[in-house]
Amino acid sequence: MSTAVPENPFEEPFEIEITDTIDLHSFRPEEVRSVVESYLEEVREKGFETVRIIHGKGIGVQREIVRKVLAEKDFVKSFKNGDEFSGGGSGATVVKLSY
Repeated sequence: MSTAVPENPFEEPFEIEITDTIDLHSFRPEEVRSVVESYLEEVREKGFETVRIIHGKGIGVQREIVRKVLAEKDFVKSFKNGDEFSGGGSGATVVKLSY
């Protein structure tokens, strides 16, 4: 029995707009590391000083992956939980970048 690989639904590659916030809810845990690394490189290239990474509260798996990546980057000045009222609280991490 063979398993068919689903075809790519997109005719051509497309670009996703890079903003100061990324929501990781639509990514699988095994994708989070590479998505966050790519996102950080893009926002740094675009000159963002502060960004917000939404990982959700849950049991903290994605938060720990995100914070491990942040701790490894020499251009990350600091990171902390988002503001409780408008920044997502412990379900988001606010990151300050240095240049």
